[in-house]
Amino acid sequence: MKVILLDNIKGVGKKDEVINASDGYARNYLLPKKLAVEATTENMNKLNSKKEAASYRKDIEKQNAEELAKKLKGIMLKIKVKAGENGKIFGGVTAKEISDNLKLQYNFNIDKKKIELKETIKTLGGFSVPVKLFEGITTNLKVEVISN
Repeated sequence: MKVILLDNIKGVGKKDEVINASDGYARNYLLPKKLAVEATTENMNKLNSKKEAASYRKDIEKQNAEELAKKLKGIMLKIKVKAGENGKIFGGVTAKEISDNLKLQYNFNIDKKKIELKETIKTLGGFSVPVKLFEGITTNLKVEVISN
C-alpha cells in the first residue's frame, strides 16, 4: 500500500515521503496513529502543492539573501569600544555586538548566529567577518573597531 508519511519515522522514511508499506503495517499502525495518509490522487496533489509552495518560499528567501549580500559588501561597519594601551580592547567585540550595530547604523536585521565570528575581536583595527545569509550565500562584512 502506498502511503504519504506525515512525520519522520526511524527506519521507515522522512516526512512528506511516499513509501510502499505492507498493508498490515499501514492499516494497523501508520494510519490509526496518524503517522501517514493513504496516497490517493487528492493527497498526492496536496503534497505536490505543498512542495511547490515550499520551493517558491525558498527561492524568495534566496533572492532576498543575494540582495542583502550585495548591500553588505558595500558598507564599513564602525564599532566604538573602550581600549587601553597597545590597542587592546576591554572585553571584546562579539557577533551580538556586530548584529546590534548593523541594526542601529544601517537598519539591517541579521541574526547573530549568521555572523561566523571564530573568536571575539580583541584588538583595534579593520577586520573581514564572514556572514552566512543562506545556504551557499556567504559574504564578508568589513568591520572597523575604533577607540572612543
